[in-house]
Amino acid sequence: MFDIGFWELGLIGVVALLVIGPERLPGVARSAGMWIGRVKRFVSTTQAEITQELGKADELKRLLEEQTRIKSAHEIIEQTANEVRESLSVPSLKPDFLLKTEDGDDRDETLPSQTTDATAAASPSAKAAPSSSHEPLKADDVKHDRSA
Repeated sequence: MFDIGFWELGLIGVVALLVIGPERLPGVARSAGMWIGRVKRFVSTTQAEITQELGKADELKRLLEEQTRIKSAHEIIEQTANEVRESLSVPSLKPDFLLKTEDGDDRDETLPSQTTDATAAASPSAKAAPSSSHEPLKADDVKHDRSA
């Protein structure tokens, strides 16, 4: 820490003996040793904390680099997924059950294996609720209870 040799320490001791006196010198030396010990512990603790924080910074840097690699891989996957979506949205690749009607409009023909809502529409409960959860409610579908 300090580059103090034997002769410098001897000179400091003689000056301290003259200034403080022989009666109080042992107590002052003990207090000075205690303070020097506290400073050394403080410095070593601070140094250990700095080393620990630098280790955390290195770990964060490594995680950031890994996240960047993962993000680039995620972008490649996202780009591929978008290309697949675009290729599936080409009109020539529509499924067979989407047929053109005579007037040229696209019409969703129900496959024979699928059930239709025609049977549900014929039942009396069809007016009470819409046949699909995706259909909006109509004014006729809602019963108003004004007795409350």
